[in-house]
Amino acid sequence: MRTKIIATLGPASMKYDIMKGMVEHGVRIFRLNFSHSNAEAFKPVVADIRKLEQETGIRLTIMGDLCGPKIRIGEVEGSPLQINKGDRVLLGLPSYQPQTIGRTFVSLDVPELLQGLGVGDAVYLADGMLRFTVTEVQEQDELFEMEANTEGLLTSHKGIAFPDKIHPLPALTEKDKQDLAEGLPIGLDAVAMSFVQTAADVKELKDLIAQHGSSVPVVAKLERKRAVENVESIVEAADAIMVARGDLGVECSLSTLPVVQKRIIRACRHKQKAVIVATQMMLSMVKNPGPTRAEATDVGNAVMDGADCVMLSEETAIGNYPVETCAYIQGIAQYCEDYYLERLGGAFRPSPEKNIVKYLAYSACVVAEHAESAALVCHSTSGSTARMLSSRRPSLVMYALSPDEKALRMLNFFWGVVPRGTDSSIESHLQRAIAFVRAEESIAPGHSVVITSGQPHPPGQPETKTNTIKLFYK
Repeated sequence: MRTKIIATLGPASMKYDIMKGMVEHGVRIFRLNFSHSNAEAFKPVVADIRKLEQETGIRLTIMGDLCGPKIRIGEVEGSPLQINKGDRVLLGLPSYQPQTIGRTFVSLDVPELLQGLGVGDAVYLADGMLRFTVTEVQEQDELFEMEANTEGLLTSHKGIAFPDKIHPLPALTEKDKQDLAEGLPIGLDAVAMSFVQTAADVKELKDLIAQHGSSVPVVAKLERKRAVENVESIVEAADAIMVARGDLGVECSLSTLPVVQKRIIRACRHKQKAVIVATQMMLSMVKNPGPTRAEATDVGNAVMDGADCVMLSEETAIGNYPVETCAYIQGIAQYCEDYYLERLGGAFRPSPEKNIVKYLAYSACVVAEHAESAALVCHSTSGSTARMLSSRRPSLVMYALSPDEKALRMLNFFWGVVPRGTDSSIESHLQRAIAFVRAEESIAPGHSVVITSGQPHPPGQPETKTNTIKLFYK
C-alpha cells in the first residue's frame, strides 16, 4: 500500500491494541486533535506510540493538530430551537440581546466578522447545516436580520461561517501558541495549522517553531475560500497540505469541491509537497461495520487523484470500528493504486524546466522500470530526494534512507515512501545504500535496485545534493 493513512486518536482508539491494529492496516501517522485536549493529556498516548514503534519496527509519525480560530456563536435562548425554511432570525453583538425579546437571536462576540456584512450575504451555522441570507442591516456592522434557506435545529455554541468574506482573524490563537509550546517537548513530529489563509500564516508558525528550538514540518489545512485563492503560495510555504473538506465545503460551493480537491492535489505534486484528503472519508463507519458505496468510491477517487494520505477523524476517534475502517481503506487503496499506476503508464515526466534533481529522480524511475528492478533506494539526509521520487509516482517501492529521525518521520506523509534508518558510521552515502540493500530481506539476491545518492563534488563541498544514479545487482 503506497497511500498513507492518518488516524485521529480519541476515546475509541487510544488503547494500545487498537493502535497496533490500525498500524497493521496502513496507519503511519497518528493525529492528536488539540481542539479537544492538551499536551499533558496526550503524554501517555505518545509513550504508547513510541512503544508500538519499537515493537513493530515501523516508524510512526505524531501530528499535533492546532485548533485555530474556530468561531462559535453564544448562548441561544431556548436551545435547541427548530428553524424552518423562511424563518427570520437576528444576528448581532451580544449587547443587542436585551432588545430582541420575542425574536430568535444569534449572538457573536467577534465584531471583526460582522464588519461589512450586507444584504444578500450568506451566513452558515452548524457546519453549513443551517444556511441563512442577510435580508436587512438593522445596525451597521452590529445587528442583522437573516432568512433561513434550510431547516434544522439551532443550538448554542455552534460554529458560524461567512463563505464570501475574508476573515481578519489571525490563524494562530493564544491557545494554539500554548499547545505548541507544550506539545513540541512531548514529541510531536509535525504540526497541522487550521484555517490558513496566506503563506504568511505558515511562516508565522514556522518562525514560532524555530523560536522553540525545533524544526518539525508544518501541514497547512486549507479550509477557507481565501486559502484556495492563495493555494500556490501556501503550497510553496508549507511542508504538506490538507484538503480539509469540512469547513472548505462550507466556504466553497459543494458543486465546486471535487474540482478544488483535484486542483490542490495537482499543485502539491508539482511542488513535491505531500497532500492529505480529509473529512467524512468513511463517516458512516462511526456506527456501521461497513462503509457506504459512495464512501468507498470517494476514498478510491482520492487515491486515483494522487493523494499522498487520507485522514480519518470521527471514524477512528469516536467510532465503533476504528481498525475495521482502516482495513477497508487499505483494501480500497491497494486496488485503486494498481489502476492509478496502470493509467499513468509509467513515471510522471517533469515539466520543461531546468531542475536537474527532478530529472535525476525521473531518470531513476525510468531506469528501474526498464530494468525491472525490485525497488528504488535513495539516500536523502533531509528527505528532499525521496520527495522528488515520490512525486514521479513510480510503481516500485521506494526505500528512503537517512540518519535523521525527523526526516524519516516527515517522509511518512509521502506516497510510496518507506523510511529507513541508515548506518552513519559508513562515510559514503552510496555505500550506506548498498549496505542497506545487502541486508534488506525483501530484496532477493540476483535482483537489481536503482540507487540515488549524493557524493561531494568537488571534494569538501559542504552541501551534498543528489548527483548519482546506480543500477546495483544484489
